[in-house]
Amino acid sequence: MAVKIRLARRGRKKMAMYDIVIAESTSPRDGRFIEKIGSYNPNTDPSTVVLKSERAVYWLMVGAQPTDTARSVLSHEGIMYRKHLQVGVNKGAISQEQADEKYTAWKSEKENRKAGAADTKSQTKEQDRAARLDAEKKVNEARAEAIAKKNKVEEPVVEAAPEVEEAPAADAPAAEAAPATEAAAPDAPAAE
Repeated sequence: MAVKIRLARRGRKKMAMYDIVIAESTSPRDGRFIEKIGSYNPNTDPSTVVLKSERAVYWLMVGAQPTDTARSVLSHEGIMYRKHLQVGVNKGAISQEQADEKYTAWKSEKENRKAGAADTKSQTKEQDRAARLDAEKKVNEARAEAIAKKNKVEEPVVEAAPEVEEAPAADAPAAEAAPATEAAAPDAPAAE
């Protein structure tokens, strides 16, 4: 009987979750299995893995062959390293205490790397956000300067014209008042 450690798909459409199962190699993907040793959810960030590590090591030691994806998940969780150390203990190369120390050191180092990666990810996200804000501020300042330059160029031309017309301006208010009332009068009948 060839025994495999593999993933059995479950979950809804396009949101698959997987059970990590021990099954015969001839059984269907989602069919009968011997034992469920964990679950794997690739939809979260980072991926979530829940695993019975003792049972996984047991099945590896008795000859179960993991599929490529299952091997990747087991390796990421340190199960393959534990199996490697246990083979060394069985051969007498190292003691069980040394193997346990090596595994705990590896596990703590991996947790530190995960924490560092999470911190780095949040820091880069903050730095990207700050860089985008700075770039937006620069663009806004450049726009404000361009508008200010445009307004400054137009203002001297506008100011020069009223200075020339100030002499006839005394006659203009009386002339302007009359057309304004005349313009208002035709609008009133149209409104009725």
